[in-house]
Amino acid sequence: MRPREEEPAPLGELLHALAGRLRRVDLRVIDDARRLWPTVVDPVLAEHCRVEFIKDGVLVVSVPSGAFAQRVVSESPSILKGFSTLGKSAPTTLKTVLKQP
Repeated sequence: MRPREEEPAPLGELLHALAGRLRRVDLRVIDDARRLWPTVVDPVLAEHCRVEFIKDGVLVVSVPSGAFAQRVVSESPSILKGFSTLGKSAPTTLKTVLKQP
């Protein structure tokens, strides 16, 4: 292991960085999107895949495997249509990311 040569970052500095990240993603929209998810997709996708966030019109969904990613992408038109109820916060595109174990 490499010895730490730096002092830990001050808490205020870390909180400022975190707040900057949160400002870029509306947490209320994420909550709404996560509540909508099981009503928009079939139960298998709802159980295994998860809405991570919506940013710049992109709905990011974590998936456990390539097979789930393919399925989510193939159903993206109907998924995006289901999210249209979010109004101006509704995503216009969809992206999948592999879940970390």
